Amino acid sequence: MLRPPHENVATVLVDPRVLEDLEIELMELDLRLWPVATAPISVDGPRQAFQIRRALLERHRGAWDLAADWTPVWISFGEQWRFGDEPLPWAAHQTLWRTLEQHGDHVRYLRRLGGVRPLQVPLEATG
Repeated sequence: MLRPPHENVATVLVDPRVLEDLEIELMELDLRLWPVATAPISVDGPRQAFQIRRALLERHRGAWDLAADWTPVWISFGEQWRFGDEPLPWAAHQTLWRTLEQHGDHVRYLRRLGGVRPLQVPLEATG
């Protein structure tokens, strides 16, 4: 059985005070930040965001309690990092982890990637 199409993402809890700045910084690196609550693939985004946040907080048994009201996001990789069906290059992983490390006081994450349905960047209307 074939696996349905998916996209590799990091799941990260982000302090809302730095969310916008982090998003801009990631965009400059061709990395995309998607708040789970409003991601185009989320059927019930607010519920999914709550469930992801809760699971991450519980997994860390109090160590991440300061992130109880932070925003769960997915971070995906832009076209610069994709080479057809090839796996993501290690440079993509290193760029992501290094950027998140620089924001260590304002992010919580597991240093691994998961898979979600493909996230499509909306195209701008031309007129």
